Amino acid sequence: MGAAAFHIGGAMVGREQIEKREYEILSPFAAKVAETKGRRMAEEPCAIRTDYQRDRDRIIHSKSFRRLMHKTQVFLAPEGDHFRTRLTHTIEVSQIARTIARSLGLNEDLTEAIAMGHDLGHTPFGHNGERVLNQIHKNGFHHNVQSLRVVDVLESNSTRRGMNLTAEVRDGILNHTGSGIPYTLEGQIVKISDRVAYINHDIDDALRSGVITAEDLPKECVETLGRDHRTRINTLVADLIENSFEKPRISMSEHCMKHMEILRDFMFENVYHNNRVKKDEDLEKVGNMIKSLYQYFLENPQRLSEEQQELSRQYGAEEVVKDYIAGMTDRYAMNLYTDLFVPKRWK
Repeated sequence: MGAAAFHIGGAMVGREQIEKREYEILSPFAAKVAETKGRRMAEEPCAIRTDYQRDRDRIIHSKSFRRLMHKTQVFLAPEGDHFRTRLTHTIEVSQIARTIARSLGLNEDLTEAIAMGHDLGHTPFGHNGERVLNQIHKNGFHHNVQSLRVVDVLESNSTRRGMNLTAEVRDGILNHTGSGIPYTLEGQIVKISDRVAYINHDIDDALRSGVITAEDLPKECVETLGRDHRTRINTLVADLIENSFEKPRISMSEHCMKHMEILRDFMFENVYHNNRVKKDEDLEKVGNMIKSLYQYFLENPQRLSEEQQELSRQYGAEEVVKDYIAGMTDRYAMNLYTDLFVPKRWK
């Protein structure tokens, strides 16, 4: 952006002013952008935006972020306009995480950047696609690791390879799931907000689809967390704030955590593994599609783009083919599979 700061109410508001203001208004436990561990490649600072704000903007303007709108959350090819996608999930995580960060006096810009980037590496067809790639790719596949690869390598421009994000954002993206714990409280907020968001919005989608009814939900969870989507999220967010205030870690009360885990187990048993949501034959089709595309491009690397072929020389063909498959949207993968493997007269 431009080189000059700007005026609001007679006061100069630019990067340096925002950095100073963080020390005045944020918690002692907040990650201050002036103390960032920095980027892997040094850059001239922006006069207007802080480094965390620039990271958020780079993520939001990326192709990988836009593709999330056509990637499955839970339901394969849902019929209806109101089911969540990977993009709407990301926005809901960001909203929940920012609410918590603001209430705790933590860094909202860092929180938002991590939240917006945490699922950039997700495959087409949700966790089903992830499981298939994990089976067939020699180094395995985990979407959090792939999300980091997206921001470090795959999203490039004419002047740099990757987005060159700050260490704090990269750490939060990598450790938003799995056993790793982000070293910033902002990253820890995103990690737990991700779970709060997907459990509750997946319940909402499952109710809308008729896979479950409100009466099916565990009674003790309804009594503790609330009967509707809004109340459950409000209960969990308020509990997180109360239990994390002025503390060097983000946590939920044992009581609420217990009931959130019960809800999660209920969803796995009744929704995520429900044949009405993901029919065995559809899962088999997804598996065959991803395996076929993966093998095809390994055997025909000349069909990859020039940029991908250049990356292949640096990282190896299997890694780049994995990148290509993981970056596809559901519909792109289906259309490409049809073009490559279905005779034209059968379409």
